[in-house]
Amino acid sequence: MLTIDLAAARRFILGKQGLWPGRRWQGNAGVAQAMRAMEYLQLDPLQIIARSQDIALHSRVLGYSPGLWEEATYQQRQFFDWGGWLAARPMEELPHWRVVMERERDHNARLRSIAHEHADAIVEMRAALQARGVVSNRDFKMETRTRTHSYRGRKDSALALYYLWLTGEVMTHHRANFERVYALAEAVAPAHLLAPSDPEQADRFLIKKDISFSGLSRLARSSDIFHRGAPLDRAGQIVAALLADGEIVEVRVEGWKAPHYALSSDVGALQQVSAGRTPPEWAPLAGETTAEVLFLAPLDHVSARGRAKVLFGFDYVWEVYKPQPQRKFGYYTLPVLWGDRLVARFDSRLDRTTNTFVILGFWLEDEALGKDEAFAEAWARGLARFVAFLGAGGLDCAAISQPLLRQRAAACLVDAPCEVGM
Repeated sequence: MLTIDLAAARRFILGKQGLWPGRRWQGNAGVAQAMRAMEYLQLDPLQIIARSQDIALHSRVLGYSPGLWEEATYQQRQFFDWGGWLAARPMEELPHWRVVMERERDHNARLRSIAHEHADAIVEMRAALQARGVVSNRDFKMETRTRTHSYRGRKDSALALYYLWLTGEVMTHHRANFERVYALAEAVAPAHLLAPSDPEQADRFLIKKDISFSGLSRLARSSDIFHRGAPLDRAGQIVAALLADGEIVEVRVEGWKAPHYALSSDVGALQQVSAGRTPPEWAPLAGETTAEVLFLAPLDHVSARGRAKVLFGFDYVWEVYKPQPQRKFGYYTLPVLWGDRLVARFDSRLDRTTNTFVILGFWLEDEALGKDEAFAEAWARGLARFVAFLGAGGLDCAAISQPLLRQRAAACLVDAPCEVGM
């Protein structure tokens, strides 16, 4: 068993996710590299300033532009999207996910209810896909359909297409304004990837993927893995086998009660980080996060779902689904990563009428950073890159109460030397 301190755990988890010590991927090729390293790119339709998946890739890939993940996924077919927990996954993993899709079809009570209640619509959608090649739910007018009351759709055509997609008969061919356009699976994926893998191999894969996704994983019942088909009653047996086979190792983090698991292939990186070194493969292409802050996406795995509190002592909740009176910070607040710590957060919006990025609120964890020159420079550089990523023509930073941070933010938009390594 390896034993490491919390600082090493934090840097290792950030590094596994490509967030420390700085961006190490670039351009279109870097998008696919980052998506594979992340294990899952969680997808969300909400667009206030940019969609969560685009913010996540912006924080990892130099020169990232909104929507580049779609090119890698739907044009190059390197990835496919799937799941009630919606994420883009590497296409080569599809045989393992076909096992999970079959389990969804056979054991998911909600899907079985859809299959029973909307059997005729499923037959109709299947025929439409065979005849037309691609189909969107928008192709079917409400007045011609049976109305439903599911959060998955208001028409029986929507539920039928969702059923065919979640059970693997169809896949997302592409997206139009984030809405899925479907095609039969054989029209999207290579034929050799359509056959399901051995279920035991799939279960081992699912558990190892969950560990890699987290960097260090407890494999608790609340882990995402248990919502993706790995049988609860066999999880302990599978973990024991992976330990015995040397594919995973136990890691104890000082201050954490429960032991965690890491991939054996990550032991070298863990040891280097624990010794205060940076694994060579993590070397950033441009400035480190000490020189340019990163803004984390609201669904970024390192900080979402309470993980920010455990890793950083940073109490972060995405308040977008909270009623306005219950919000402490704001509707779309993003954490700010400086070095290996979350040190601030800000709420913002993109005013599309004036094409201005508006900071609605800015909060430091330690008010002393408001007068820290090094942080001020790093904050301004990160903000300048973010405004360019959004394609905004202006910045309204009046809500920043710290004079130094407000001044540097405004100046950096017109000061070329503030830019770091494009």
